[in-house]
Amino acid sequence: MYKEKEGLLPWIHKFAPRKKVGMLLLCAVSLAVLVWVLFVDKGEDAQERNASITNSVFTPEAGQKDNSTYIESIERTNVGQSASIVQPLPPLPPTVYFKGYTLPPGNPCEGFTLPPPPADKKRTGPRPCPVCYLPVEQAIALMPDAPSFSPGISNLTYIREENLRKTEFGGSEFGGYPSLMQRNNSYDVRESMSLHCGFVRGIRPGHQTGFDIDDSDLLGMESCGGVLVASAIFGAFDLIRQPKNISEYAKKNVCFYMFVDEETEVFLRDSSELDGTMRIGLWRIVIVHNLPYDDPRRNGKVPKLLLHRLFPNARYSLWIDAKLELVVDPYQILERFLWRKNASFAISRHYRRFDVFIEAEANKAAAKFDNASIDFQVEFYKKEGLTPYSTAKLPITSDVPEGCVIVREHNPISNLFACLWFNEVDRFTPRDQISFAIVRDKIMSKTNWTVNMFLDCERRNFVVQGYHRDILEHWAPPPPPGATEIVHPPPPVVDETLQTSRNVTTSNYVTDPRKRERDRKSKRHRKVIGS
Repeated sequence: MYKEKEGLLPWIHKFAPRKKVGMLLLCAVSLAVLVWVLFVDKGEDAQERNASITNSVFTPEAGQKDNSTYIESIERTNVGQSASIVQPLPPLPPTVYFKGYTLPPGNPCEGFTLPPPPADKKRTGPRPCPVCYLPVEQAIALMPDAPSFSPGISNLTYIREENLRKTEFGGSEFGGYPSLMQRNNSYDVRESMSLHCGFVRGIRPGHQTGFDIDDSDLLGMESCGGVLVASAIFGAFDLIRQPKNISEYAKKNVCFYMFVDEETEVFLRDSSELDGTMRIGLWRIVIVHNLPYDDPRRNGKVPKLLLHRLFPNARYSLWIDAKLELVVDPYQILERFLWRKNASFAISRHYRRFDVFIEAEANKAAAKFDNASIDFQVEFYKKEGLTPYSTAKLPITSDVPEGCVIVREHNPISNLFACLWFNEVDRFTPRDQISFAIVRDKIMSKTNWTVNMFLDCERRNFVVQGYHRDILEHWAPPPPPGATEIVHPPPPVVDETLQTSRNVTTSNYVTDPRKRERDRKSKRHRKVIGS
């Protein structure tokens, strides 16, 4: 007798021939198939759709471009048909910013304080003071790998226009004649902004925009991707001064650019300084054509404030007026005034004046520009809320910079400040000391960004001020051979071995002996007249 447990299949064969039982089984099977189609497939489709939505949603970090999340590749089959394969990319890493650093304990520059000024009653004017630089090797090692954070703005683009129309609100064709409404909107700091910043015509800055530069030079400028040192001479107004105490690493890796106009080019070639290599010492000479302004001082503001437009890939720049001679390595300057302070823009204060209104009066007294234009600019700023400087503005220490040196990072907030400052120079007077404070204060009212304003004596530590060419050429010629010559002690020289972690560089700025003699005679002449 078959005693094993009967399976389901023999049971079905036994009862299936019966009509009622067979119909019942057929209905049960159909119902099961229907349930599977309605619920199981629907659930799988929903999961696939949810997965597709999850993979396609991507919110980029502030300041990052929204790159496509998918890569679509087309593979050809043997029969010539195509199939689209969607492959999700891994998420982008979070944006990294430079957040500063502190010097290690025991470093000589940690806690360094300025000594009291020397008690020299015969010398009451401005003078350099000691600055604690790190050794060049340490400064280079501390160069940030990431940009510093730009509060309030992450994306900055520039307006280009071909059909320009002059307005009653001032400005120039080079600047684009921005209206007052556009000016006011440009101070409303936002994450993404587009504004006027010179070079409004042409394909790119320096190419049919005014302030035109040869294409070969533009390519070289675009290849500058690290540290930049720049200056300019227009109207053959100054002589080229070679930087000193520059490390071999800086000579190989820092871009040194000197912008000159055609008049200065002729002077340099006639004096046999410039040849076909277009280099004079460390400086690469760039000839600028089609200058946008008639005033050489205003033309000089283009490279001074818009280096980020001329050098789109540079990370840091050091601007020095042509009357200055650089005597400290650029990496040491960047480390001391930017990286150590976690700042993106640094400029020295004026050595004597802190107030814009006093600065304006000094400009008028010295005939620096048309007095009516200066008065109009100051009254305009007063209506916008500019007030005289007082201790109520602390920790802001001054409203007036000494603008002959600018140390900056090329990040969005620093570029915005430079553009807005240039727009004020373009609209009003070229006296940039007058427009500095209003631009800084307007940006500070929208963000927590500020400018590192260091002491003027610190600036005089790393640059030596010389004389303009016209003054040098009017000096008395050297005495003829055989004549008795007064021997003066040589000026102090910066010893390269002193460029240590506790640099106490002495003054390189020594008044010329002949100038001292002329001043002495002039004072004696005035006494005679007064008597």
